[in-house]
Amino acid sequence: MPRIAVIDFETTGLSPAQGDRATELAIVMVEDGEVVGRFQSLMNAGVRISAFIESFTGISNAMVAGAPPAADVMAQASRFVGAAPMVAHNASFDRRYWAAELARAGLPAPQLFACTVLLSRRLYPEAPSHRLGAMAAFHRLPSAGRAHRALADAEVAAALLARIQADLCARFDLLEAQHALLMKVQACQRHALAGVVKRYVLAG
Repeated sequence: MPRIAVIDFETTGLSPAQGDRATELAIVMVEDGEVVGRFQSLMNAGVRISAFIESFTGISNAMVAGAPPAADVMAQASRFVGAAPMVAHNASFDRRYWAAELARAGLPAPQLFACTVLLSRRLYPEAPSHRLGAMAAFHRLPSAGRAHRALADAEVAAALLARIQADLCARFDLLEAQHALLMKVQACQRHALAGVVKRYVLAG
């Protein structure tokens, strides 16, 4: 299977459109269900981190003060990802920051994002919650460190992605579950899942 980049941002708030900025970025590169590369960096965007966000993420103003400029981190991250399609847990959040921070650095952001929240809702409707920590507990995925730090969350999201791909293959007798299939699965209604997978296989 082609490589997939699993990404996670820590930020000063919920929306780059409201002036919030990224404070940390991690990317876990996955191939055939195995981690084949990692990228992680704090990033200095020149903005203040509130006491609430510091307590939530553990990332302080002092930590980012010594970090590389955000534009430099995004340039490195863009090179690391290359043309790989991307995955994130609650991807609408990470996709906005990926696009906004790359745009600030004068770089394009053409990648498609699959979302492990949407995929989990389609495959595991019985789960009590589809938050990342809840899905990790539901599937007994190994802990990768402190939650709400970018690399730890990206590692858990990568493990969840591998479980989703394995379960799709087992449930529908597939050899592999590529990113293109994930995009179709996340966009379908739960009751239509089998038909969507069947049409994808027939079209392939």
